[in-house]
Amino acid sequence: MTGLIDLYKQLTGETPECFPIKGEGSNRKYIRMSSLNHSLVGVIGENITENQAFFYISNHFLEQGLPVPKVLAISKDKLRYIQEDLGNVSLFDLLAKKEGVSNSEEVKSILIKCISILPDLQFKGGDKFDFQQCFPLPEMDERAILWDLNYFKYSFLKLKECDFSEPLLEDDFSRLKDDILKLSNTQTFMYRDFQSRNVMVVNNQPFFIDFQGGRKGPIYYDLASFLWQAKANFSEDERKELIEIYSQSLAKYLLIGEETFLKNLNLFVLFRTLQVLGAYGFRGLFERKSHFIESIPFALKNLHSLLLENDFSAYPHLVKVLNNLCEKELAKSFEQNQTLSKELKVRVFSFSYKKGIPEDQSGNGGGYVFDCRGVHNPGKYDEYKPLTGLDQPVIDFLEEDGEITIFLKHIYALAEKHVARYIERGFNSLMFCCGCTGGRHRSVYSAQHLGEYIHQKFGIEVEIIHRERGITQVLPSSKSR
Repeated sequence: MTGLIDLYKQLTGETPECFPIKGEGSNRKYIRMSSLNHSLVGVIGENITENQAFFYISNHFLEQGLPVPKVLAISKDKLRYIQEDLGNVSLFDLLAKKEGVSNSEEVKSILIKCISILPDLQFKGGDKFDFQQCFPLPEMDERAILWDLNYFKYSFLKLKECDFSEPLLEDDFSRLKDDILKLSNTQTFMYRDFQSRNVMVVNNQPFFIDFQGGRKGPIYYDLASFLWQAKANFSEDERKELIEIYSQSLAKYLLIGEETFLKNLNLFVLFRTLQVLGAYGFRGLFERKSHFIESIPFALKNLHSLLLENDFSAYPHLVKVLNNLCEKELAKSFEQNQTLSKELKVRVFSFSYKKGIPEDQSGNGGGYVFDCRGVHNPGKYDEYKPLTGLDQPVIDFLEEDGEITIFLKHIYALAEKHVARYIERGFNSLMFCCGCTGGRHRSVYSAQHLGEYIHQKFGIEVEIIHRERGITQVLPSSKSR
């Protein structure tokens, strides 16, 4: 972190406050760095080659007039860099708040802009582009396709203990690979992870991030990634409308008959869904990251619909395995949801008032917010500044002072009655937020103790999120143990 702060000082002449930005699947660390006159994003990436790919692609896209963040400073060792800050609002955040594109003209407008820009990213992005600069591969070739298919086999099918014939599945993989390669002979840039989490919205305009894994590849892959992203949950009508808009924008560069285009697209929807399930299996079933586990039923629902509506008879064993998988897992998911929907889940946040009160992703509009700024602040003393409310010296300071224990006693009484009432009424989501100036000491202590108190008292699932520290802890329901 020290090297990144030094880089910021060299660039701006100012000393920043640093706030971690949560990343779901990335190994890179993102930090929002704010000072009197600037707000920028610092990145720590341990793979130099991957970082260099990002620098090259970002610079090339900017030269082509494409909306991506500008890299403003790079450390000598190329392990740290600073880029423009595009804010906190992603397209995924906006989609999570709507129940249909038609219900939000703002979201619909941004979606149309995204899908209209995609052909520009692919064709302008690929124009005069040196694909040898890409990481880890310059193009989507036979090896890359088979790697993704085997990623699905080993990280999802085998972790789910699905029954299949290895030779028959490999035969179908080989045929699928050949069919994909027939459509891959283009000089277009394939973003590879073109999805709503990687679209930041600034003044109702989309900007694109996390493209360092891009390479030469077919146009269909990115469209499939975007429209069949698991949690985006587009309806069939919404997809049709957005495909039509994409086709109109694509016509500037390439004309393809509608029937052929849709047939080719559905092939890539199948391929991309298998790749995504492999990622969800590894990140979720193996690494136990909750976001990826939660996404699996959505991806399987998409896959099930795709199999029902299209002819993939060229891959008979694969289709058989996938149909069995979908029927089994979706039935299990339904049973679990019937049970879990009746159980309350509580989320407790710590936060900094400088960064705003946390948004409620459940759609319920929020819950309790407790202001901890009236409590004696350990952050005023040098020995406690680098620590948090989870560290024993800070805990000792706060408890010895005694103010915070009296403060929490009143919160416990209020929370206890409210949780009991929510359980009685069959509600399934409740949110508490504890805020202080920096989101480091008093709020962290309060949120941690409140979450642990509720969990101990009721035995329900409690998720404790220390937002400014980038720390999440799930205390599981006693029923799930």
